[in-house]
Amino acid sequence: MAKKLEITLKRSLIGRPEDQRTTVRTLGLRKMHQTVMQPDNEAIRGMVKKVSHLVEVKEISE
Repeated sequence: MAKKLEITLKRSLIGRPEDQRTTVRTLGLRKMHQTVMQPDNEAIRGMVKKVSHLVEVKEISE
């Protein structure tokens, strides 16, 4: 079974550094409370760790 991550943007990007804004955009998040599904791999985990104070993550097993 492939695992996926359900990532939701919970905090605003207003006043955040540009590298954090870029990371959130790269994850596929554009608006507050938007949720995206991403594969569970090391690259995505690293991005989530960098902006962990802005997002909420749930593991989904399919």
